[in-house]
Amino acid sequence: MNSITKLLTLGTITKLSFTLACIATALFFLLMWWANTAAQTAGKKILYNDVIELKHHTKNQDRIALVFGCAATINNRTNLYFKYRIEAAHALWKAGATKGFIVSGDNSRDDYNEPADMKQALIDKGVPADKIICDYAGLRTLDSIVRAKEIFGAHKIILVSQKFHNERAAYIAKKRNIDAVGYNAPDVIGREKQKREYLARIRMWVDENILSTKPKHLGSKEIINF
Repeated sequence: MNSITKLLTLGTITKLSFTLACIATALFFLLMWWANTAAQTAGKKILYNDVIELKHHTKNQDRIALVFGCAATINNRTNLYFKYRIEAAHALWKAGATKGFIVSGDNSRDDYNEPADMKQALIDKGVPADKIICDYAGLRTLDSIVRAKEIFGAHKIILVSQKFHNERAAYIAKKRNIDAVGYNAPDVIGREKQKREYLARIRMWVDENILSTKPKHLGSKEIINF
């Protein structure tokens, strides 16, 4: 193979690689747009910012509030995501919009226990301890939602988190045939959060439409007596 042929071959490979890279990039952004739109659509008309409005639209329904976990503190400072979710959950309780709570989060390490922190925070606000169930295997949003139905028998739930999170949770709940509404806690502004959420929504769509992902941990059913 002479030098001219080599150059032509290298040029062809480079052009092909560039074309494939452009196609892959376009497909990625198309999937990101599609997943984001799917989550936003799932949240329409079922997510509420006002507890009285939520209560009006779910009157006479026995619903359990599913509170999604996060760290109580970050760098020894109060995590506002945690603070606002607990305040939102307490508002539901005060308004009589829920009969009890599943607090679901990560407890994969001995020194880290999101459900226990959430339960204690709610107790500190006056919620009776026997109205709070801890789900220690809520490692992901998907895990928390599926376990609420499969382990705790909650078929009608109120999603409690920030709106961006509740939209994704609403999509998962819909795909899993769970009757869900959501109560939006105040948001916390942050560009890094937005980037992570776009990626989380892609994973949400792939989990539900391609992989049929199951929770990492499923065990024996637990009876809720609220």
